[in-house]
Amino acid sequence: MDLIDTLRRARIPQFTLPRFVGAVHERLPQLPPTLGLTTALNLALDRILPRDTLTPLAGKLVCLRVTDGGLTLLFTLSEKGFRPAVSSSKPDLMISATTRDFIALALREEDPDTLFFSRRLVMEGDTDLGLLVKNTLDAVDWPRLDPEALHPFRLLAQLRLRLGPSSR
Repeated sequence: MDLIDTLRRARIPQFTLPRFVGAVHERLPQLPPTLGLTTALNLALDRILPRDTLTPLAGKLVCLRVTDGGLTLLFTLSEKGFRPAVSSSKPDLMISATTRDFIALALREEDPDTLFFSRRLVMEGDTDLGLLVKNTLDAVDWPRLDPEALHPFRLLAQLRLRLGPSSR
């Protein structure tokens, strides 16, 4: 049994982060967690996230908002992959949920439709993009995701390779 299977079998308890956690995170720069997210998405791109399916996201401003965590992660998809975005414009798509609900979605403990209809997952903006994201995540073949690839040292090595020889 691998890590993904173990995590899937464990039920995540209901929780909400304390208010002070969100208050602190709201005051911190959002770039570091956005870089973490976009790096993880780029590692999955073409391996488990089909690039051709995501073409409608190209150039669109997407926002993931972790309501209890005080995080607002803005990113976009370019020819080179996912990139953090800095913009005061309204996002084309905003997806909001609590930390617990995002974790439950990632582990497939909760279905996005169930969370949406119970108003625990909120999508605002371009509904076609929202459906694209939902359907793409539903189609992901999670067993192909190697948890070891998410080790911080491996992520840094991948980033160095992407940046090329000038980063050494």
